[in-house]
Amino acid sequence: MIIESRFNGPPGTGNGGYSAGLVASHVDGAASGVEVTLRLPPPLQTELTVRAEEKLRIFAGADLIAEAEPSAVGTDDAVPPVSYPDAVEAAKSYRGFVSHPFPTCFVCGPEREPGDGLRLFPGKLDDGRTAAPFVVPTDISPVLVWAVLDCPGGWSVPLETRPHVLGRMAARVDGMPAPGDQCVVMGRMVGQEGRKAYVRSTLYGSSGVVLATSRATWLAV
Repeated sequence: MIIESRFNGPPGTGNGGYSAGLVASHVDGAASGVEVTLRLPPPLQTELTVRAEEKLRIFAGADLIAEAEPSAVGTDDAVPPVSYPDAVEAAKSYRGFVSHPFPTCFVCGPEREPGDGLRLFPGKLDDGRTAAPFVVPTDISPVLVWAVLDCPGGWSVPLETRPHVLGRMAARVDGMPAPGDQCVVMGRMVGQEGRKAYVRSTLYGSSGVVLATSRATWLAV
């Protein structure tokens, strides 16, 4: 298993959601969801070893990078949606345009070129939720859906004042959007404890149906 350099989050390491989704793709029989814990920043362009032990474990040499196991993710984790036009409007106030800890992030980096990064720009709503419009690319996959769920949840945390990175993510993918679909990604912070911020995120299809949802723990750095 290799995380290609294109899929970075912080410079030199894998985007948390994409990396977690790639790890989750190796877990069998987990239709209700998979939980992935990132133990170390996922390295790029490095051969990673997959070991099916009591948990699925991912190693770079002797270093434990990630662990994964089935974990139920229910519809009660879904963040209520806004319309696609409202998400477009919210994205205009994306705080990452002004201050971004990782401006080349594959998912939410404003310095990524169109067609290279996903360029999801989650703007904050008055009630604290974030909303981002998402036009589905031609190479959409379940792994990319994990990436899509990542940063919109993270930006419900004040990342511009104190950078955070993904530590743990549990996600459930119930459906795939089609290339070109106009979707909405929602995020919401539901709690904080010390360095940890707890968030939820949801991907809605063009018809308004929930396609995927996640819960995650972000860690201040």
